[in-house]
Amino acid sequence: MRVIAGTARSLPLKTPEGLDVRPTTDRIKETLFNMLQWDIPGGIFVDLFSGSGSIGIEALSRGARKAYFVDNAQKAIACIQQNLAFTKMADNAVVLKQDVRSALGGIREKAVDIVFMDPPYDCGEEKSVLAVLRDMPYVTEDTILVVEASRDTDFSWISEFGFEITKDKQYRTNKHIFLKRV
Repeated sequence: MRVIAGTARSLPLKTPEGLDVRPTTDRIKETLFNMLQWDIPGGIFVDLFSGSGSIGIEALSRGARKAYFVDNAQKAIACIQQNLAFTKMADNAVVLKQDVRSALGGIREKAVDIVFMDPPYDCGEEKSVLAVLRDMPYVTEDTILVVEASRDTDFSWISEFGFEITKDKQYRTNKHIFLKRV
């Protein structure tokens, strides 16, 4: 796994050990960031269920002003910190070791440009996190929320949380759902 583009282009990244980690592949990450490229420079990026931190680091490499990394696993936090130090991006990062829902209240920004979440597949975490995000003042009409999920995850309930699907990008085994506040 590596940084695809930007100031840290081609630098290799570590991944936390364990079977519960499934890093986003370079190809899918490149596709995702091609869709987000105009919204990243100078923005605030939030990477939920960060794992290795590769998504948030990619955003920083491509010009995000600041990135938040949230994960509650100690191995993931250690990996994120190592990757931030190696890519020399730690000064623009805030790493929060806590439950995602709790951490959302600790983000002190007027507005966030992009929130990316990659929760464990098929666990229903998306609903509980979006229930918290809908009440966060930094999630504005301009905030882009991206959820990575297994391909068969149903999002027909999304309007109940005050969001609408603006884009649905399907891959072989997973997908990215792009959301905006209604």
